Amino acid sequence: MKLNVFSTILLSGIALSLSSCLKDSRFVDLSKVGTIVEFPNGGQVNFGPDAETSSADTITQQYAVNIASPSAPTTATTIVLSVNDASIITAYNAAHTAVSYLPMPQGSYTVSPTTLTVPAGQRTATFTVTFYKQKLDPSLSYMLPVAIKSAGSYNISGNMGVHYFHFIGNDFAGVYEHYYTRWNIPDSTGAPSTPRTDEGTDTFFPVNPTSFSVVSDYYYQPAYLVSFTKTGSGASATYSNWTVTFPPDQIASGLTTPSGGAVTLATGPMFAPHQIAYSSTRQYTYAESLKLFRFFYTTNSRAIADEFVKP
Repeated sequence: MKLNVFSTILLSGIALSLSSCLKDSRFVDLSKVGTIVEFPNGGQVNFGPDAETSSADTITQQYAVNIASPSAPTTATTIVLSVNDASIITAYNAAHTAVSYLPMPQGSYTVSPTTLTVPAGQRTATFTVTFYKQKLDPSLSYMLPVAIKSAGSYNISGNMGVHYFHFIGNDFAGVYEHYYTRWNIPDSTGAPSTPRTDEGTDTFFPVNPTSFSVVSDYYYQPAYLVSFTKTGSGASATYSNWTVTFPPDQIASGLTTPSGGAVTLATGPMFAPHQIAYSSTRQYTYAESLKLFRFFYTTNSRAIADEFVKP
């Protein structure tokens, strides 16, 4: 699978790295503040990767808790997790109103173990989270917060101490096969310099129930923001008002050359499907909507097409 900025990162480099603890605004110099216990890929900064978008009915993933300190602890450390604390969901919903999350219902998940032991001389321990999607209503949005409740005498990270696992009720979230085409001029009428190439899979990450984000394969992979209007529910639902944009921050950070040179967005992004006609006013079925996901844009020097196909 091709790496991108939205890919979920599990257990990567946590044994030796202390960099993540520097994200905690309360601490800067570990030699002065002592030991911090954290989720290396937790916190609201990693809210996107904590979205559960797999198409599988049962999703099982492993995560780590890390002890960040000047040196590894010389005694064993017991860490206790809290699971599905409703007050965390309430606080999140109050601060972020785009999506209202419900607590994950009993029977739709397991977390094991909830008491972890980090052996003396080591920094990490792992736990497993399993979700059973058949127990969830796909039209609703759910959150399962897993928080570090206690860590002995050690400090718990203020902004990396919670995993906000969540499902957004977005009909199009999930994994797609990504095909990429590039022309080395800002014109797609001639033969492409990079013919349609299978780049592996990428994920449509839900932003809210009616929009999602997915990366282009161009340079530093700017992220498309795709939005729609849903009418009705279930098998009879239709989708209209489809839009695709690059938010300003993606233009600034994503549309650059590897050497840091400026790239100007000339046209698009726009829908450019081969299998179906695009209209901003047409009502599409779910199956028809899946055929829309070929996006095209040009810069001052290139033409780019990213096509996403549901497996």
